[in-house]
Amino acid sequence: MRAFKLTALLAVAVCLLTGGQSKAGLDFGISIDNDGVKGFYVAIGDHYKVAEKEVVVIKKRQLPDNEYPVVFFIARRVGVSPDMVVKLRLGGQSWMQIAWHFGLDADAFYVPIEGNPGPPYGKAYGHFKKRKKSEWRTIRLSDVEIVNFVNLRFVSEHYGYSPSEVIKLRGGGKKFSDIHKHVKAKKAGKRGPSKKMAVKEKAKAKDKGKGKKK
Repeated sequence: MRAFKLTALLAVAVCLLTGGQSKAGLDFGISIDNDGVKGFYVAIGDHYKVAEKEVVVIKKRQLPDNEYPVVFFIARRVGVSPDMVVKLRLGGQSWMQIAWHFGLDADAFYVPIEGNPGPPYGKAYGHFKKRKKSEWRTIRLSDVEIVNFVNLRFVSEHYGYSPSEVIKLRGGGKKFSDIHKHVKAKKAGKRGPSKKMAVKEKAKAKDKGKGKKK
């Protein structure tokens, strides 16, 4: 009888353990830190109108973090599944080759800005300045240039932030997940406390006032 109880307890423990691992597996690669990389992926899903579950599945394909906005940008632009884009990338194709495969040219990645951008965007914008707009389809951007352009568009559009300011942050050596976190915090600071928080604070103040009355 004692052996039976021990076996049963072990079975329950194994079930709990494997269940926990399954849930952890779903979150792996997204629940990494306090709104750093995790927040970056949540924002990607929000911006490109993709379910969080799909973002998690695509994240498991092991591309660099800053390349996932490119995956979802291209997929949404041409109306294909993100998985199809990832397969081409993992198959060894450059981002420019993938863009051409789906009928996109370099002008699809261009982000208008005011003034002259500094590094690492100077050379990328130089491609467009040296040619007439009718010739932009002949431009061949590097992987790094496409990643920088797409993330620039993603962060600036998602938060209504100046592209020039994003370029400055990137020029300072920040990763895009860190730039996202910085911009999000800055925009949240400008908006001030949420309406819900304001109601809570008002209620607390009212309760304190009642406590003072005798």
